[in-house]
Amino acid sequence: MDMDQPANSTFKRILKEWIIPFGLEILVILLIIKFLFFFVIVPTGSMMPTIDEHSVLFATRVHDTGKLQRGNIVVFDSEELGKTMVKRLVGLPGEHVVIDEEGVVFIDDQPLEEDYVVYPSHLTGEFWVPEDCFLFLGDNRANSKDARMWEDPYIPGEKITGKAIFTLWPFANFGTLK
Repeated sequence: MDMDQPANSTFKRILKEWIIPFGLEILVILLIIKFLFFFVIVPTGSMMPTIDEHSVLFATRVHDTGKLQRGNIVVFDSEELGKTMVKRLVGLPGEHVVIDEEGVVFIDDQPLEEDYVVYPSHLTGEFWVPEDCFLFLGDNRANSKDARMWEDPYIPGEKITGKAIFTLWPFANFGTLK
């Protein structure tokens, strides 16, 4: 009787029952994270009270920026700041955005209803959003370094990585984002 037979049989069984399925699971998870969704940690308190500083969010990948809507909470890479940001989408491509001294935002001369802004700012601004670009502001306008302060206030569509849809942490805020 060959002594290698039981060891070879055991290895084949472990390979078939454990290693291959585990490897496939890892591959599927990596593909899902690469193409469908990801997690992001909010770096600042600029989105309070909607999102607390250091919150962990679940975000879906954005493959078509044409489907984004004003009011979405978006994850994007800022070349100017060299980091990933989470902000509210306010201005869409081709729009004229004005922020008056009371903090009211106007889109093409129409006031924008923003019930999520609890801490307004008196910082004004006027923006003509270029095609293929977007304008973002934090919900905590009094304490947000956003488009109003950036050298280049417009974020190109290719820098948008995701749409934040759910707060995972802290558990006190667990739930869908609005």
